[in-house]
Amino acid sequence: MTNSGGAEQARETAPVQPWLSIVGIGEDGAAGLSPAAAALVRGAERVFGGARHLALAGDLVAGTAHPWPSPFSEGIAQVLAARGANVCVLASGDPFLHGVGATLARHVTAEEMRVVPAPSAFSLAAARLGWPLQETVCVSLHGREIARIRPHLHPGARILALTSDADGPAALAALLRDLGFGASRLSVLEALGGPRERVRAATADGFALGGIAPLNLVALEVHGAGRVLHLGRGLPDDLFEHDGQITKREIRAMTLSALAPRRGERLWDIGAGAGSIAIEWLLCDPSLSAVAIEQDATRAARIAHNALALGVPQLRIVEGIAPSALSGLPPPDAVFIGGGASEPGVLDAALEALKSGGRIVANGVTLETEALLLAHHARLGGDLVRVSLARAAPVKGMTGWRPAMPVTQWVWEKPSEDAP
Repeated sequence: MTNSGGAEQARETAPVQPWLSIVGIGEDGAAGLSPAAAALVRGAERVFGGARHLALAGDLVAGTAHPWPSPFSEGIAQVLAARGANVCVLASGDPFLHGVGATLARHVTAEEMRVVPAPSAFSLAAARLGWPLQETVCVSLHGREIARIRPHLHPGARILALTSDADGPAALAALLRDLGFGASRLSVLEALGGPRERVRAATADGFALGGIAPLNLVALEVHGAGRVLHLGRGLPDDLFEHDGQITKREIRAMTLSALAPRRGERLWDIGAGAGSIAIEWLLCDPSLSAVAIEQDATRAARIAHNALALGVPQLRIVEGIAPSALSGLPPPDAVFIGGGASEPGVLDAALEALKSGGRIVANGVTLETEALLLAHHARLGGDLVRVSLARAAPVKGMTGWRPAMPVTQWVWEKPSEDAP
């Protein structure tokens, strides 16, 4: 009598055999690969990579070469379809630093891969400049809006920024000039690690470097008197374009504290106005995402402008009227309602969509909205706060207090499904 249960257990615990190699390759090509990395490329039946990577590997590619197709996702599908064969993927530098390794790891377990990284462009740049990486901001602007660098522009900061192409350094210099950081020094590092490597420098104000290689990285030393996006919450109101429909600085800081952003979470900002809450939410951490829902077309366009100007162009903007505009949106971890809470169905739709353990923060200045928030607090609990602010202002040649409209804030956390 055979022990079928034991055989099944043996199959389940059998070690996974690696079939995919991911090899980082630099501008020095095959000569820069370690013997182990070179052996993985040479022994592969199929080798995937960009045309540049395949050319750099040269005669090491003994199997069939597969340049990445367009769209890139089709190439990933081809790699996965070859599972079980001896496959190698060539990548620039470190495959898990803004590289193809991270994409493949969403589909392939670590046990199925052999990974041999090469020095990243960031590591090579730091070595050339003598900059400690732990004290340097490293950002990728490759295929992304250069405005994403905006939150990092603090006098004295050192930033390493990957660009998309030969025009990237000049575009960065122009942005720095426009923001008042024209005294900043830009070092353009081209084709790092290869025979065509070159390092040149200029200030943003005097930037006139030409003939820049498409493969480049820019090192910034920030100087100038431009406006800094401070690291605390509650940016000055005048950093946002608005028509008066904005959550003011002090209330915004309090609201963001109540929203309590956590890594990887998504916010719905309903009745977004100037988008200030969603924008500051995104500035808290690059892993966060947000959707601003605004029914007024002019305000929606203004939100897009503010998001770009303050370095978070990834803010998603939905032009429409809640609750219908909420349909089909990915569920939120947190919801802020700054406008329209008293409209029929808005608050109930937000509560329904909110993820388990998520937070909702609703601010009201009208009696109607306050009554609604009081009713929800009585039914569901949570925290209820009423805040009155006054600002010093001129009064007949002297100074007096000018009160703002009081704000009633309801904060509620949706019970976790795992709660007893």
